[in-house]
Amino acid sequence: MRPIWTGAIGFGLVNIPVKLYSATQSSNLDLDMLDKKDHSHIKYLRINEKTGKEVGWENIVKGYKLNDEYVILDDKDFEAASAKKTKTIEISDFVKEEEISSLYYETPYYLEPDKSGTRPYELLREALLKTKKVGVASFVMRSKESLAILRPDKDVIVLNRIRFEEEIRDTSDLSLPKNTTVKPAELKMAITLIDQLTGKFDISKYKDTYNGELLKLIKAKASGKKIKAPQMKIVHNKTKDLMEQLKASLDVKRKKAS
Repeated sequence: MRPIWTGAIGFGLVNIPVKLYSATQSSNLDLDMLDKKDHSHIKYLRINEKTGKEVGWENIVKGYKLNDEYVILDDKDFEAASAKKTKTIEISDFVKEEEISSLYYETPYYLEPDKSGTRPYELLREALLKTKKVGVASFVMRSKESLAILRPDKDVIVLNRIRFEEEIRDTSDLSLPKNTTVKPAELKMAITLIDQLTGKFDISKYKDTYNGELLKLIKAKASGKKIKAPQMKIVHNKTKDLMEQLKASLDVKRKKAS
């Protein structure tokens, strides 16, 4: 793996040199975009809207429009905006992880210590484990300030980027139930169903079956077989009674168990 960022964790007055690696990879099939007529590859071009000519990456700059004029920015400008943050994952607070809503979570990364940072890295990892806390930190990557949490996961410290509060949409525009009452018997039955379906979480039992099925279809199509699309049918509940639906759900679970 190649690091996508290098810098240091700021933990009080302790400085921990680290490298940042992506913790995820895509499971999607690598599909190319082709011209329908001759199956030639489709290319994306960067076109100058005035001249209509292609512009190379080396000739592209970033700018901010201010008073109808563009102010051009380069890498040094972005670093000057917050020189320290561009190289430091600065921990400002420690909190309980369960206090952070899943709405805020974005991308996970692995943090690897530099040789000179092995001991303080391990100290921070063990301290997080002992206290059952996560560190809230900010840093700059690719000219964008990010908020993140640092948490231990087995032998590694994981940096999980999280969203800022202003990035979460308000729910006031949603039509949510307000005056709907839940009957105690229905609630009890729903809890029973949840209890029956409760088990220890094991990520390995959840598989991305769609890509597997798509690959089968691609191979079948390549061998000249005709592909018959499955007919999707919407099955309506036989009864609108919520208690009856819950009882039927419990019966299905019992039959599967037996």
